[in-house]
Amino acid sequence: MKCFDRLAITNASDFVFGHAPAPVELKNGLRIGGGTVYPELNFTLPPIEISAQTLPEVRSEYTAMVEGACARAVELNAPGLVVEFELLPPMTMTPEWGAEITAILRKTLDQYARGHGLKSALRVTPNDIRDHERPPRMKSHLWDKMVRSFELCSQAGATFLAIESTGGKEVNDDAMLDGDLPGVAFALGILASRDMAFLWDKIVGVCARHGVIPSGDTACGFGNTAMVLAEKRYLPRVFAAVIRVMTVARSLVAYERGATGPNKDCAYEGPYLKAITGCPIAMEGAIAACAHLSPVGNISQAVADLWSNESVQNVKLLGGMAPTVCMEQLIYATRLMNVAAGHGRAAALSLRDWLAESDAKSDPQAYVLRPDVVLQLAREIVAEPTPYRRTRRAARATLEALRKAAAAGLVVVPEAEKTWLERLSRQADGLPEAEEELIAQVTPNLDPAKVLLEEYGLKRPG
Repeated sequence: MKCFDRLAITNASDFVFGHAPAPVELKNGLRIGGGTVYPELNFTLPPIEISAQTLPEVRSEYTAMVEGACARAVELNAPGLVVEFELLPPMTMTPEWGAEITAILRKTLDQYARGHGLKSALRVTPNDIRDHERPPRMKSHLWDKMVRSFELCSQAGATFLAIESTGGKEVNDDAMLDGDLPGVAFALGILASRDMAFLWDKIVGVCARHGVIPSGDTACGFGNTAMVLAEKRYLPRVFAAVIRVMTVARSLVAYERGATGPNKDCAYEGPYLKAITGCPIAMEGAIAACAHLSPVGNISQAVADLWSNESVQNVKLLGGMAPTVCMEQLIYATRLMNVAAGHGRAAALSLRDWLAESDAKSDPQAYVLRPDVVLQLAREIVAEPTPYRRTRRAARATLEALRKAAAAGLVVVPEAEKTWLERLSRQADGLPEAEEELIAQVTPNLDPAKVLLEEYGLKRPG
């Protein structure tokens, strides 16, 4: 198992889009993190029931989406692209369906490589269906379906395997809404991190057997849920910012168990992971508005190696089908980044800093993605030896950074949220150093109908 106890990137001038200390190199010449930023297109079905009866229509939709995207990429002379296929739940429940779509996408990408020289990669992301059971059973029969999905999609032509895993989410959701920082620390630092180790040992093993790259996980179900709730004013933005940094230790476990990147686009904790591991990352922001609104549309682009749209349905727009439109938007955005880099490191850093400055002051969630802040907080996180201790340190360090930034006028924190800064700081200061103490503190209050502690290797008190 790898151990990350120092940063792979220590100098802010080395922390920029398109460049990673440990680039991912493919046999077709794509070198992600090797100097060029590539677009990563993520598309999905329009509203349709997925069943054996509708499978011909599903096949047709995916064929049309990837054909349209590849054709536009060729027309705009894209240097390469990554396509992400996020399996919808029925496609993981019936693993053969997901593998069939993977094969369709692979075939089209290969055709464009042969016929037009278009370099490409295919990221396949099975759905974490384990939380479809309540309470979730992390290693039950649904887990077996997930493993079969990993296997079959690897055989069908995936370049990268990824997942949006949800271990610990059943505790985290309630803790977030209750403003319970110790509950979030327990969910992320203990439950989620334990599940990540179990999950990624299996994924890395599957990848090794089939020559597929284990790319990474995302704390989407934690950090992005907090971001969306904050956008709807159900959660303080300062709390969402703290949760974002608290997810880092949990997502880092994938790299400790063998993931190599490029990390998944909806992992907004990606800049921290890049700083710590040196692996390239995919990010999303402005062009992801088709999937969700956010306050980090530009700053999330600052150190990206792949730039993604999140996910868009195959619906008709005036300009064309939505995936093709997104493909064009991504190509133009990455073209600008690559032209800036072509003018030298100083030009690339200027664009990076403009992207960061345009968002950083307006929202705490943007401020914690500022490259210099990422390096500062990432250094704090890796100073600790365990996922829980890292999660605890992340909470404390982030709150301290936000308090100082608010006082200095570097970030806008509404008056109503300043009391939350103090409240959360008191909770963070009260987090015990030993995870056993937090387990003893939190578990007596957990509803056994919502969480099965034994699924995480823990015993219920009494």
